[in-house]
Amino acid sequence: MTPATRRPRNAAATRQAILTSAITAFTRFGYDGVGVRDIAADAGVTAMLVNRYFGSKEGLFTEVVDASFAPPTMVPGGEPGDLAAEIARALVDRTAPDAEHLGPFELMIKSAANPRAAEIIRAGIEKHVGARFTAALTGPDAQERAETGLALLAGTWLMRRLIATPALRDADSDRLTGRLTRMLEVVVE
Repeated sequence: MTPATRRPRNAAATRQAILTSAITAFTRFGYDGVGVRDIAADAGVTAMLVNRYFGSKEGLFTEVVDASFAPPTMVPGGEPGDLAAEIARALVDRTAPDAEHLGPFELMIKSAANPRAAEIIRAGIEKHVGARFTAALTGPDAQERAETGLALLAGTWLMRRLIATPALRDADSDRLTGRLTRMLEVVVE
């Protein structure tokens, strides 16, 4: 590149390009399946620049988890309303055989075997979806109940989408939503 054809420096855009590349890479291959050089190459930067912005692979992964788990995709962040039914419907929709991607769940499942990545994921769950779920619950043992609900979500996601057991994969969406709603009501109420 000649000085005239160089792209202008934009720290925010460069940082976002690295983060976007890392979200895709960690979600596809897991924490242990991708290196900083791979992420850098996809973002069009050097590994040194990735480390300048994020400190390390671990620092980058921490930001990826934070960015991936922050949006309220499964547990709404608003008023409780019919929380069990809302969560059940979101779960069934996001695990449908024709759903586009697995997002944070795939990131979690593909990276959890690494003990440090599991710690980072646990912190991300506690900070985002776990905190939202716990805050939406009233009564005793809200955090334990929320984590029980998250376990139901994760197990259903695993069996329906990744393992694709026929009974769950091919289940009627409305019937499955109803069953999951009833199971989640135990947690919510």
